Amino acid sequence: MTSKPDRVVLIGVAGDSGCGKSTFLRRITDLFGEDFVTVICLDDYHSLDRKQRKETGITALNPKANNFDLMAEQIKALKSGETIDKPIYNHETGEIDPPEKIEPNHIVVIEGLHPLYDKRVRDLIDFSVYLDISDEVKIAWKIQRDMAERGHSYEDVLAQINSRKPDFDAYIDPQKEFADVVIQVLPTQLIKEDKERKVLRVQMIQRDGIEGYDPVYLFDEGSTIDWTPCGRKLTCSYPGIRMHYGPDVYYKHGVSVLEVDGQFDKLEEVIYIEQHLSKTSAKYNGEVTELLLQHREYPGSNNGTGLFQVLTGLKMRATYERLTNQAGATKVPANV
Repeated sequence: MTSKPDRVVLIGVAGDSGCGKSTFLRRITDLFGEDFVTVICLDDYHSLDRKQRKETGITALNPKANNFDLMAEQIKALKSGETIDKPIYNHETGEIDPPEKIEPNHIVVIEGLHPLYDKRVRDLIDFSVYLDISDEVKIAWKIQRDMAERGHSYEDVLAQINSRKPDFDAYIDPQKEFADVVIQVLPTQLIKEDKERKVLRVQMIQRDGIEGYDPVYLFDEGSTIDWTPCGRKLTCSYPGIRMHYGPDVYYKHGVSVLEVDGQFDKLEEVIYIEQHLSKTSAKYNGEVTELLLQHREYPGSNNGTGLFQVLTGLKMRATYERLTNQAGATKVPANV
C-alpha cells in the first residue's frame, strides 16, 4: 500500500451478482492504481453461512443473512483511519473463515448486494453507483452462460432466477434510489423482437444536485437530444448507433440521462463521440477513449456499458481529488 492516507474516500458499488461489478472494479483499479485502492466484498458480512441459509431458507439477498451492525461499525472505523479485523466469507466452502486485518487506504470500495441498504453505511459513502441489468438482459445472459458453460437446462436457469426475484425486488433493487449514478442495461430498441440481447441500450442516470458532481452531457446541457452519430466519422454496422441525452425524473429526483443504443465497431472512433460530450472530468481530450482502448477485452467495451463505466470512474477520480484537496492531501497519481 502507498503512504497512509490523510483521508479515506469511500465508494459504494451496488448490484446483483452477474451484473458487471467485477469488470467495473477492474476499471476503477486501473484508473487509480492497485496500491491506492482497497476493495471490500460485502459478502464478508454474511452472518449465515451457506449451510445455515439452506437450512433456514433465507437467501444471501435477505438482510437477515447479513450483519449490518458489524458492517457499519467497521466501515466507519476504516473511514476514520483505523485498522479493522474484517470477517471473510469463503465462496468456495460457503463457510465463514477467520478475519483478516484491513488497513485504511486512500480509496476503499465496498461492493456487493447491500452497500446502499443500511442508512448508517450509506451516509459514510462519498460516491455511489448502482449497476442495473434489466430482467430481459439478465435472463438472456444467465441462460447463455449457465447452459453453455455449466450444462444447466433452460428450466433450471429460469427457476433459479425466479427463486431469487422476490428478495431481489424487496432488498436489492430499491437501493437504486440512493445511488449518485445508475448504469442501466436494457434491451436494444434498434432491433424489433430481439432475443439474443447482444446489442444493448445502456443509460447513465446521473442524479442532479449532488455537491461537486457535474453531470456529463451531450451537446447542450439541459436540452433533450436524439443523435445518430453514424456516418463518415463513426463506423456503424447493423443496427447502427443511436444516442440520447436529456433531463428526467427518477425515484422523484431530477436526473440527467445519457444513453447509447447499439455498439461501436471501432473503439478508436469513440473519440468522435467523446468530443461531443461535456463535463466528462477527463484530464485531456481523448482520455475517455484511451481508457476504453486500454482494456478493449473487458466485457461491454464495445457498447455503452464500457463507456459509462469509464465516465463514472472519472467522476470518482474527480470526487477523490475534490475531497482530498479540501483535506490538503496530494492528488491521485496519473495511472493512464
